[in-house]
Amino acid sequence: MVLVLSLNLIMALKSLLLRLAALILVAIYQPVIAEKSAPVVVEINFNHHRFIPEKIEISAGQSVVIRVVNASQERIEFESFKLNREKVVEPGRTVTVHLPALAPGSYDFFDDFHDDVPEGVIVAR
Repeated sequence: MVLVLSLNLIMALKSLLLRLAALILVAIYQPVIAEKSAPVVVEINFNHHRFIPEKIEISAGQSVVIRVVNASQERIEFESFKLNREKVVEPGRTVTVHLPALAPGSYDFFDDFHDDVPEGVIVAR
């Protein structure tokens, strides 16, 4: 009888430890899962020969969706060598640029069609 009681106790402890381990794993990985499912959405407007805002700050490790709105009357190109992105935006149109989670650092972007447009930057901290 003592042996049966000990086996039941061991099985109950084992079950409890497995449940606890599962809860710990969920607690650790849930923020990562939530982060991947909800990227930050940022809007950049192009008007009067400039990107507004010119500087965007985001959290490092966060995926980003950038909506580039061309409010000007001329064709532009949102381009970034560091982000490996290049999108033509017709006048009055909006394009969406999807970026994976960014490492800490600065990522410049510019209008490749117009040399006189100031560069913008995305800073991941």
